[in-house]
Amino acid sequence: MAIRLGNTCSNCDNFMSDNKCKVHGVKVNGHYTCDSFDMKAGLISERDCTSCLRFEKDDCANPSKAAPGMMCAVWAPQSASA
Repeated sequence: MAIRLGNTCSNCDNFMSDNKCKVHGVKVNGHYTCDSFDMKAGLISERDCTSCLRFEKDDCANPSKAAPGMMCAVWAPQSASA
């Protein structure tokens, strides 16, 4: 099973304000995800070292290179909500 960060109904463009899915026509919540997921364009955030949970911590994968503006393949969000 794949783990998909942020691929929840609340981050999907098909999620309507009445907690219904435009594609499936059923009530959903932030715990659901599906293969019809379409990321909201406005969700994009700054993903660099300064917004990473591991920045300046012992578990940083690249401590000698980590700096503001640097992007990394092992970036982790400081906080997430669904």
